[in-house]
Amino acid sequence: MPKIKLDHCVIHVSDWDRSHAFYRDVLGAATTPVARLPVQPGGSDLCFEWPGPIREAQAHLEAYGVPIELGPVPRFGACGQGTSIYFRDPDGSLLEFISYKRSHPVSKMRGVATVRMTTDEITALTREES
Repeated sequence: MPKIKLDHCVIHVSDWDRSHAFYRDVLGAATTPVARLPVQPGGSDLCFEWPGPIREAQAHLEAYGVPIELGPVPRFGACGQGTSIYFRDPDGSLLEFISYKRSHPVSKMRGVATVRMTTDEITALTREES
């Protein structure tokens, strides 16, 4: 399994055994139960850097029977322009693999912009437009 980068995060889960197996098997992550309800189950949104082409990430998820919700789509992440796919953990938290490996011509990426916003920012923006 390729090395996927994330230092640490806290995710509330509804079923420890099921979630532990998902994060261990699909993401190769170590899990430890430590937090006290920091978020509701399914309320997390995490992005992991995939070290190879995004098509390899797609194949990885397919091998584990994890449906892809969106993608591949161009996105701008911590290391610049990349390509992402989105999927969910067993509790419904949104997860993203982003690859910074070019598997497509740069010309196709011109003119693409991505804005990352929190739910509160989106809600505030929606209210301003009403």
